[in-house]
Amino acid sequence: MVGLLVNIDVPDVAAGVAFYTAALPLHVGRRFDDDFVELLGLPVPLYLLKGDAGSAIGPAGGGARDYRRHWTPVHLDMVVDDLDAAVLRAEAAGAIRERGIDTAPYGRIATFADPFGHGFCLLQFTERGYDALL
Repeated sequence: MVGLLVNIDVPDVAAGVAFYTAALPLHVGRRFDDDFVELLGLPVPLYLLKGDAGSAIGPAGGGARDYRRHWTPVHLDMVVDDLDAAVLRAEAAGAIRERGIDTAPYGRIATFADPFGHGFCLLQFTERGYDALL
């Protein structure tokens, strides 16, 4: 079987649940414990995992968790039907918009940081979506 799960480290799982359920149309699925919660409402489950700031990011080292705004080559694009409404909802929940709404042949996109430093985008496709680039 092949599948996809999305895990997001946060220093405070309750604060993560509060943000993500307010900013996006997500709801709590399973609570495995206070440090591990499943959020549902996207095509794949999203898991919030507690990781203290300064703790090791993996068993082989590689650095420590840092919840200041950071960049990673992997980020989430959430596809929405109404970008303007989704932007208002995300900002009301505490998301930080990093620039204005950009328009491209495939649609409109807004770029954010969550309260934990993770980047994400909200994307509203045109009728052709990415096919407009072909």
